[in-house]
Order: sequence, then structure tokens, then C-alpha cells
Amino acid sequence: MSGLLLILLAMVISLGLTGLLRRHALRRNLLDLPNDRSSHVLPTPRGGGLAIVITVLALLPVLWLAGALTFEALVGLWGAGGLVAAVGWLDDWGHVPASRRLLVHFVAAAWGLAWLGGLPPLLLGGMIWEPGWVGHLLALVCLVWMLNLYNFMDGIDGIAGIEAITVGVGAALLFWLTTTGPGGWLPALLAAASAGFLWWNFPRARIFMGDGGSGFVGLMLGLLLIHAAGAAPALFWAWVILLGVFVVDATLTLVRRWRRGLPLHQAHRSHAYQYAARRLGGHGPVSLAVGALNLFWLLPLATLVALGRLEGVIGVLVAYGPLIGLAWYFKAGAAEQQDI
Repeated sequence: MSGLLLILLAMVISLGLTGLLRRHALRRNLLDLPNDRSSHVLPTPRGGGLAIVITVLALLPVLWLAGALTFEALVGLWGAGGLVAAVGWLDDWGHVPASRRLLVHFVAAAWGLAWLGGLPPLLLGGMIWEPGWVGHLLALVCLVWMLNLYNFMDGIDGIAGIEAITVGVGAALLFWLTTTGPGGWLPALLAAASAGFLWWNFPRARIFMGDGGSGFVGLMLGLLLIHAAGAAPALFWAWVILLGVFVVDATLTLVRRWRRGLPLHQAHRSHAYQYAARRLGGHGPVSLAVGALNLFWLLPLATLVALGRLEGVIGVLVAYGPLIGLAWYFKAGAAEQQDI
């Protein structure tokens, strides 16, 4: 099966599965009801991200058979992604205590990291640095944070799907620009599955991704970053740049709320993208702006880093500077009425 045919198949499968999941959610009354901490105003089915999960996990073995990833990578991605999706799906249906979810997140991230061989050597200051056990531990924590921040950022129509598509497509292009291997089909597969789901989630959401889907996508992006860095060290920093919008908004919001003594797992509407959606009067402009930032600001900088024309850390600083300014301008983490 050609790569392009696989991508098209992923989009079609995800599109159809999302529709079936929406019908199932409506029949079982699995609805996300609006409250004072929501960004939506109508009861909406949730759990549609399971279509992304099923599509990606079903087609990963095809990529393995085609030689696009090793057996170890297949086991790592399958086990980690399946575990996170399962606990998220249970939480979508009922409630799993935050402490138990976090434990599962660490187990899943550790599983994926171990099967991928840990954090690969990093390119820093023109030299290759071995991360050691401290680097592997930091990578584990960052994977869990990536998983959870994606869930935090999945709060308005289309934003999580557009992020997955633009980052996945950008990462695939960078992989093909810098290596001769077929590994670029991995982020392309995730992007295609997310595109099938997005048709149901934007411009007005007819179903939400849910914790199972958002956690899966977040962890997959983190693990694919490590997989890409193993093929070309410069891709580590390129991926960090591509993920900048979500990383900056979620991290700045968390830090500001933590400084005010607020529970970090508590639902809220104080992300920069949420303030921006309320100020601009809709979800669409904000989600499209995230896609535009990814394609026209972050991807060019990531390309320079991947091609070795810009040092990685400098590229991250240049990319993140304006993002931090935007997040601060839109009051990321600022006190809401409920917090006062």
C-alpha cells in the first residue's frame, strides 16, 4: 500500500468512525453539558477522539510491515497510546480519579519511552550531548505534561484537530527534508486521522474529542518527537518549535494559576485561547489563527533548525518569544470571576 493511499484511508476511516461514535453518544446520552467553566453553550456529544485512536492503532502495523517503523516503535506506540486512550475513555464515560489517571499516564509514557530507546542524543551548541538518566527522567515528565496539556488545550471547536494536522504535516515535511527514511508517514498518519475527526468538530463542533482522544494525540505527538529525534537530532528542536502554541499557552496558564494557589486539575476558562475566543466572539478565528501560526511562523523556523541553518535553542527562543507575548496579551492564566 502506498503512503498516500494509507493517508487517504486514514481520513476516510476516521471520518466514518467519528460519525458512528456521535450517533452512539447521542443514543447513550453521552453529552458534555455546558457550565460556567465551559467554552460551549449547547449539550454536545463527546468521545469522538476514539476514532483517531482506532484509526492510528489499526494502521500502525501497516506502517511497520512497510518498514516505516521498527517493531520496538510499534510496540511502544501501541501500548502507550492504547493505555492512555483506555483510561481517558473510562473518564469520558464516568469518572476516574485524577491521581489514578496520572499514574496511568506515567506508566504509559514510560512504556513508550522505554520501547523507543529513551531520549536520544541531543544536538546542542553544535555538539551531540548524551542525555543520561536525568535526561530520560525529564523526557518522561515532559511526555506526561504533553499528554495533559493537550487535554487542557482542547477547549474550543477545532483547535486540537487543527493543531494535530498542522504539526503532523509540518513534522512529516521536515522528516522528508532531512532524512531518507519513511518515518515521515507516522506524523502524517496522525494528521490524517485528525483531519477525519475535524470534519465533525469544526467550524461548529458536532462532537468533542474527549479525554481519550486528546490524551492519545498529545502523547503520540510527544513520542513521535522522540522517534524523529532518534533519526535526526536537529528534529528534536524542530518539533519543540512546531508544538510552541500549545506548550506556551498551557505552561504559562498553569504557572500563573499555580502561583495563585489554585488546584492544577480544576476545570477553568483562563487559557489565552479561551480569553481570545471570548474577546473575538467565536471559536473559529482563534482555531484558524493557531493553524496559521503553526504554518507561517513556526514551520519556517523549524525548517531552518532542521536544515542546520539556525541553532536549535536559538530557534526555540525566537519562536517562543512572540508566542509568550501573545499569551500574556490574551491574559493566559489570569484570574477569572470564579477565582476572585
